[in-house]
Amino acid sequence: MGAYVYILASKPGGTLYVGACTNLIMRVYQHRIGAMAGFTKKYKVDRLVYYEVCDELEAAFLRERQLKKWNRSWKIELIEKENPSWIDLYPDIAKQ
Repeated sequence: MGAYVYILASKPGGTLYVGACTNLIMRVYQHRIGAMAGFTKKYKVDRLVYYEVCDELEAAFLRERQLKKWNRSWKIELIEKENPSWIDLYPDIAKQ
């Protein structure tokens, strides 16, 4: 079973959130509509700016914990390496 680790942003260079899941499209959609109370709803963090595919959920959880320990500048560098314009990737993956 595949899994994902992802980074959401409120806007380019804005507030960041790191998460892990098995269904990336559904999970990001939940963030976008504010389906759950919490950090992402409170700060309107709903732009998918980075994600990685993992073989298993446990690997995604391990990577999530690793990224959460990183300082902000490292996370920004990771995002900008793959997505320098901070484009919202959700519309493209939602088409799949």
